[in-house]
Amino acid sequence: MTARITRRIGRLYRELIHSVVKFGVVGLICYGIDVGIFNILRLGVLGTDDFLQGPIGAKVVSATIATLASWCGNRLWTFRQLRRQNALAELVEFCVVAVVGMSISLLCLYVSHFVLGFDSLLADNISSNVVGLVLGTAFRFLSYRFWVYSPRRGTAV
Repeated sequence: MTARITRRIGRLYRELIHSVVKFGVVGLICYGIDVGIFNILRLGVLGTDDFLQGPIGAKVVSATIATLASWCGNRLWTFRQLRRQNALAELVEFCVVAVVGMSISLLCLYVSHFVLGFDSLLADNISSNVVGLVLGTAFRFLSYRFWVYSPRRGTAV
C-alpha cells in the first residue's frame, strides 16, 4: 500500500513539474512579447500618443497582447489534455486570472513610479517586468492549474 501511494505521489509530482516547465516556456515567450511591446510603446516608436507612451497604457496594451498569446500556448500545449470543450468559457476564465495577474504587475509599477518616484525606464521595467512578473506569475500558474484547467472542471477536449 505504501509503495502504491509513493508511486502515485511521484507521478503527480512529475506531472506538476512537467506542467511548470511547459508553463515556463510559454511564459518566457510571452514575457518577450510583453517586454518588447512595452518598451516599443514607452520609447514612442509607434508614435507619441500620451496613453500608449505612458507606463500604465503601455503595460495594459503589452500585457493584453501577451495574454492572448499565453492563452493560445497554454491551451494548445501546457494544459492541452485539460482544456475544455467550451473554449469561450475557458478564455473568459483565463482572462479573469490574467487581469488579476496584470493588476499585480500594474500595482508594482504604480507604486514604484508614482508613489516612490522611481520614474526611469529602468525602474519601470524592474517594477513591472521583474517584481510584478514574479508575483503575478505565481498567482497565474496556481489559478490556471487548479481553477481554469483543473481536471475537476468538467470534460476535456
